[in-house]
Amino acid sequence: MSVQSTAEPRAAAREKVMCRSNVKLGFVVAIMVGIAAPFVVYPVFLMKVLCFGLFACAFNLLIGYAGLLSFGHAAFFGSAAYVTGHALKVWGLPPELGILLGTLTSILLGSAFGLVAIRRQGIYFAMITLALSQLIYFLALQLPFTHGEDGIQEIPRGYLFGVLDLRNTYAMYYTVLAIFIFGFGVVWRTVHSPFGHALRGIRDNEARAISLGYRAERFKLVVFVLSAGLSGLAGATKSLVFQLATLTDVTWQMSGEVVLMTLLGGDGYAYGSGGRSGSSACA
Repeated sequence: MSVQSTAEPRAAAREKVMCRSNVKLGFVVAIMVGIAAPFVVYPVFLMKVLCFGLFACAFNLLIGYAGLLSFGHAAFFGSAAYVTGHALKVWGLPPELGILLGTLTSILLGSAFGLVAIRRQGIYFAMITLALSQLIYFLALQLPFTHGEDGIQEIPRGYLFGVLDLRNTYAMYYTVLAIFIFGFGVVWRTVHSPFGHALRGIRDNEARAISLGYRAERFKLVVFVLSAGLSGLAGATKSLVFQLATLTDVTWQMSGEVVLMTLLGGDGYAYGSGGRSGSSACA
């Protein structure tokens, strides 16, 4: 074996280690910036950015890594916001249970949507998700607990785990930051797992993936439900931040906005347009 043939794998290994170290350092710096940010920038604006950032991450998991374009993700975002708002204001649940209930609602809704839509591909898949999302919009317009065009207003923030007063702006901000880090961590771990690599294989060449024994429809259904759940987590958190859940959260325009946010950030990029995880040395 030549010296050159042994040196190349070692160099590649060193590059991979350095890349992962840089990514970890970048995450630490980003978290530190997030901790210090509310003392420099208006906290409510930052919370809005984090909520919609998580929404975009959830959508990016679907379109960027599974190649599935959904025009109905506002259904998950908005339904979780409504359920969380109703649970906190009418049922008097604590915020952690309200957010959990809203997220579970979006997961169940995503499972129902996925079982119907995942049978089709391309524009047919996108239009089915849009049609199903419009059903949720009309339900939100007609059901009594959503209060129609007025929406659910003055949603109480309450005490997180009975201790942390979320009426305090800074306490609310750091709660939202923790939720965003959790959601981003789920996305990051998913795309760097064997499941994520299989998703990229299905996205690039579904027929070949099926020939290798992968059940493509099952993989796509799982990632669709996961994306729906994270979108619901973003919507539930947003309703707590602004103490409001309205029809704006479930309109087709909201679905369009998350598509634009993802495309501007770079679909298939785990952390914006800086580098594609699937093709980098860190993958």
